[in-house]
Amino acid sequence: MKKTTQLKNLLHAKELAVMMEAHNGLTAKLVEEAGFTSVWGSGLSISAALGVRDNNEASWTQVLEVLEFMSDATTIPILLDGDTGYGNFNNVQRLVAKLEQRGVAGVCLEDKLFPKTNSFIGGEQQPLASIEEFKMKIKAGKDMQLDPDFVIVARTEAFIAGWGLEEALRRAHAYADAGADAILIHSKAKGPEEIFAFLEQWKRATPIVVVPTMYPQVTFPELEKRGVALAIWANQTCRTVVTAVQQNLRTLRESGTLLSLEDKIVPVKELFRLQGMSDLKEKEKLYLPPTGETTNVIILGATQGKGFGKMTENRPKMMIPISGKVILAKLVAAFNDCGLKSIAAVRGYKKEAVNLPNIKYFDNDNYETSEEARSLYAAKDFLQGRVIFSFGDILFEKYILLNLLDSRSDFTIVVDSAWAKNTEKHNRTTDLVIAEREHTPEYREEGINLQSIGNDLDRKQAHGEWIGLALFSPKGTAILLETLEELKSAGTLDHTSMSAVFARILGKGHTISVEYVHGHWLDIDTLDDVSDAYIFEERK
Repeated sequence: MKKTTQLKNLLHAKELAVMMEAHNGLTAKLVEEAGFTSVWGSGLSISAALGVRDNNEASWTQVLEVLEFMSDATTIPILLDGDTGYGNFNNVQRLVAKLEQRGVAGVCLEDKLFPKTNSFIGGEQQPLASIEEFKMKIKAGKDMQLDPDFVIVARTEAFIAGWGLEEALRRAHAYADAGADAILIHSKAKGPEEIFAFLEQWKRATPIVVVPTMYPQVTFPELEKRGVALAIWANQTCRTVVTAVQQNLRTLRESGTLLSLEDKIVPVKELFRLQGMSDLKEKEKLYLPPTGETTNVIILGATQGKGFGKMTENRPKMMIPISGKVILAKLVAAFNDCGLKSIAAVRGYKKEAVNLPNIKYFDNDNYETSEEARSLYAAKDFLQGRVIFSFGDILFEKYILLNLLDSRSDFTIVVDSAWAKNTEKHNRTTDLVIAEREHTPEYREEGINLQSIGNDLDRKQAHGEWIGLALFSPKGTAILLETLEELKSAGTLDHTSMSAVFARILGKGHTISVEYVHGHWLDIDTLDDVSDAYIFEERK
């Protein structure tokens, strides 16, 4: 049933209906979950939630934005406390049109002058609009509505302004004649006597709405017996929020610990429920493409590193600082910068020194007597789905990682075609690569596959060196894990390097793609490399 129809039916039902105040999407949803059948979009409460006075200080478009969130969050009708309509007949017509567009069921208009002041603040000093002017506002609103069930409630402030029963009745009859769907009769008296006197004189079929804020002692049977169609609890939700927040903030300030409040407030998961997070998760399964899956990153950094002297006396190589950040932190930042947040590091030597936040850690306690395959196997629980593999002692430019992430091969390794100059400079061994063809540095070439890899290849035939960075598709990760399990069963896992793991995968008939680069990375293997790393970082 349309929300407008729901509200109109409540006004014409035989029993009294109760409408509860809300002032944002969350409180509107809570009102519905509490069992109320309709929502009062209170001008006082919305203004208070926005931190301004109930004097039309919040513009009508700002109020409308709040109402849109409230409407989206609920399936029950909302009646907006529309003050004076935010201007003349023209403003009322535009307001009605915009409320209908946002699924708001109706608006209550009051016969004061714009800008209005809250009814409980100096009411006698608030002049009322002329009856004729306000009748034209009602007619303008009714003429504008497209939905025949959209509700316009006319609110007379005659009692509030001190004009008495006769004027209240005169105005109410005139507004009903102008087409108002209901009349709201308001009072600031401490008891219901004024309202009861009005009800005794009201003999028309037009429904009557009351707001018993100032006379809370009145009962439902008393109102229902006198013919009231709708009672609005106009600000109790907002006042409840203020009470609870003031008390809890005081508790927090005085206790100095969050534990003092944990048993008095809802868990975060309740907020997620109210926000509809479960629905979002289901929709993600329907609408997010497969490439939206998480890519895990595994960084190997179990070794101390040789030739670094006191620099690695109390920390592993990946915790050497470069330009104010340790190598591991620089790697994590590089991965984060490309949207990769699920990161694990494998520790070994002085593992207690490796304690960066937001990283999952795995330990290879046999780091002194084992090779890279054993360290990777230590993180086997992280070998799931799409995986980036990285040595923990390398730095690289961002484009290298971005190009690698573009790969759709099951196995992709990054190979430097400028390897010879680098290895000759530092006189070190490396994981050499022979591919289907050599690299043309001027172009980024795709579709080149690996033929062989290892540190014992003929240097004259090699096309480059593997830099210690690789990508595995979900299928590739499964094959990699299967290969590691085979090595473990054969008792050779501890003595197998990663290049040997790739060679074994090649031997099984799988294809490994090569992503060529020409420099733009650095392997920190010596003290000289540490010096070069400072220069490398400055150039990035």
